[in-house]
Amino acid sequence: MSREKLLSTYIKRHDGCEPSATLAKHEKMASSPFHFFRGTAPLMYQDIFDGLIALPDEVYSIPVTTIMGDCHTSNFGFLSEEGSHGETLVFTPNDFDDACVGHAVWDIFRYLVSLNLAQQAGQLLQETTEDLTMRQKPLVYASDVPEAQKGFLTQYTLTCEASIRGENNSQSAITKFEQDHILHKRWQKGLQRLVGGSAFNLKSSLAKSVDLSTSPLRFKVDPLKFEPIHSDIKANLINQFRPYVDDEIIDCVERLDAGTGSNNLKRYYLLVGPRSQAPTELYHIVEVKQQNLAAPLNYFTDLSPVNRLNHAHLTVNCQRQMQRRPDLIIDDALWQGIHWLVRSRHHARVGIDPEHIVLGKRAAQKGGFKQYAQSCAEVLCYAHMRGDRRSMAFQQFCINQLPKQFEQLIELANNYAQQVNTDWQLFKSLRK
Repeated sequence: MSREKLLSTYIKRHDGCEPSATLAKHEKMASSPFHFFRGTAPLMYQDIFDGLIALPDEVYSIPVTTIMGDCHTSNFGFLSEEGSHGETLVFTPNDFDDACVGHAVWDIFRYLVSLNLAQQAGQLLQETTEDLTMRQKPLVYASDVPEAQKGFLTQYTLTCEASIRGENNSQSAITKFEQDHILHKRWQKGLQRLVGGSAFNLKSSLAKSVDLSTSPLRFKVDPLKFEPIHSDIKANLINQFRPYVDDEIIDCVERLDAGTGSNNLKRYYLLVGPRSQAPTELYHIVEVKQQNLAAPLNYFTDLSPVNRLNHAHLTVNCQRQMQRRPDLIIDDALWQGIHWLVRSRHHARVGIDPEHIVLGKRAAQKGGFKQYAQSCAEVLCYAHMRGDRRSMAFQQFCINQLPKQFEQLIELANNYAQQVNTDWQLFKSLRK
């Protein structure tokens, strides 16, 4: 089968239509190879299944564990532990929609590819933006990518070694960044968005989505972000999901154009809090989201019996296992014949886009790009290690096998980044 035919068949199977010039998800995917990569996570697993990506046999000897499934540079960030209720800000994986029991090397490899694509995304942004300040910022060079990739692999292995020595455990996390770290400023932003922080009423997830000046509180009128729900559906939605939340559901809306890989799936936001007017910190947002099959499971069906759980239940189980302190509100529910994921929207969520890690003096001239990769490696390793809290077998296998494969994994990742570029160009030509 030609790559054009394969790609067209893949898009139709996973998105329900041919490559489109009008579908919001496809518009995002057409903006850069990085966004195309984000929007086509199962494609990488098809290429692994078909043998286009031939990862070393040795890395498959590492025991399976809970994995992200769609691991890339923008699926890490800051969030308040325990969902919107938490008072501790952590840097951590922040997207578990494709989580399942699988091979850790899939997360590792996908992240290595994304470092290459993130650099390209920053370069493309500079070439196309009209923002003069952005265009003048120093850029991480393509030649800097392998060093960051090696830093990622090295830090992952060092974290496993530290675990063997008893220097970290299932309760380990990164909760602070020094001033010379590329993530220091974004960590500070996150702290300000926590309950009681100086920016809570301006920049928290609650403040961004809810009009805090109304009584009672209501979601903002924003046609690009929210769509009102018909009164009958709204009443049914509130009745169905009230048992899953810790207070009254004050308002609800349909969330539009969110995410990249899951952009075409239905999701609703519930405003939860006291019925009578109360301090804003007593309110929070709960997301009800339709779930897809985890990306790896489209092609690898026999990894673990756990993966036979329905899509939403599997996400819940994996997220609970991979997080140090899971969200207090996280569950799955059956509504209208569909399984839905119910989870908190973190008040202090702060994301990471490619321009945050590849543009600027800190990123390009002071080792910030590599710093970011190393921090992601550490917290990803924590998440993977939590898949087995009874033994050190996972860590020991990683120590024994990964270092011998560093060069090959980096070479394979950069070769596949070229394939992603080719696929992106092809995808754009197929859009109608």
